Amino acid sequence: MNARSVACAGLAALVLGCTSVAAADTPPAKTPKAARKSTEAEFKLVVEPRAMDLLKATSAKLAAAKSMSFTATVGYEYPSKLGPPIVYTTRYDVAMQRPDKLRILIPGDGPASELYYDGRNMTAYSPAEHLAAVADAPPTIDAALQAAFNNAALYFPFTDMLAADPYAALTTGTVLAFYVGPSAVVGGIKTDMLVWANSDVFVQMWIGSDDKLPRRMRAIFAADPLALRHEMELSNWQLDPAFPPDIFASAKAQSAGRMAFAAPGPPPRGAKPITATKVKPAPAKSK
Repeated sequence: MNARSVACAGLAALVLGCTSVAAADTPPAKTPKAARKSTEAEFKLVVEPRAMDLLKATSAKLAAAKSMSFTATVGYEYPSKLGPPIVYTTRYDVAMQRPDKLRILIPGDGPASELYYDGRNMTAYSPAEHLAAVADAPPTIDAALQAAFNNAALYFPFTDMLAADPYAALTTGTVLAFYVGPSAVVGGIKTDMLVWANSDVFVQMWIGSDDKLPRRMRAIFAADPLALRHEMELSNWQLDPAFPPDIFASAKAQSAGRMAFAAPGPPPRGAKPITATKVKPAPAKSK
C-alpha cells in the first residue's frame, strides 16, 4: 500500500473523508458487502517508529530552546455560497522566552492585533481601535495559553510548539503515523514528510532534514463535517535569541482604552487547546 493509499485509508478510518480526482469524475462501482468488509479488515492503522522518531527530534529541538522566534503563515478554508471553500491567510510573528514570556503580532489580512504575556498579565491589543483587554495570567506559557482559550477563545495553530513538552502536546492519542518521503519544496529546505493522526485531527507535516525544525503542516479536523483544510508554514526560525525585556509588553496597549478579556465569538471549528479532551470518532454509517 503506497503513502497516498495509507493516507486515504487512515482518513476514512478517522471519519475525515478522502476522495480521489478520478472518484470525483466517475461514479464508483458498487462493491459487494463481503468484498468491502474484506478490504476494511486488511487495513490496519500503523504507527511507524520512523515517523515518531521525527516527531521526537523536532520536539526535542523546540523543548531545548530557552527562547525562540518564528513566523507562522496560516491558511484557513471557509465555505462559500458558491460551494468551493475560500482561503483566508493570517501571519503570526512569534517571540517567546521560557517559562513565562510571549509576544504574538498579527499584522493581517484582517484587522491587526497583538498579544503580550509577561508572566503576570496577558494583554490582547487592537491597534486600529486602540483598545486592550488585560487579564491576570498564570505563571507559565502553557497555562497562560490554556487560560486564553478558556476565557477568550484565543487559539493559535502553533500552540503545541510553544509547550514545555512539545512531544506530548503533538502526539497525544496517536492512532496513525507513517513516513511519506523527502521533499525540498518548502522554502527550498530539505525536509522529511510524515503523516500523523489521532481521533481529533489528521496532519501531514514537513520537518527539516538537517535542523529538525517544523516547516509546514496541513490538518483536517474530525469535528468539521466539511473537512476544510488548515495549512501552516513556519519560517524565520531563530533559536535562543537574546530578547530585550521590553518586547513582551506594549506601552501603546497600556495606554489604550479597556475592553473585556472575553470571547467575541466561537473558536475555529475543531480547534483544541493543549489539554483538550479528545473527541470520540463518529460511528461508521451502515450501508
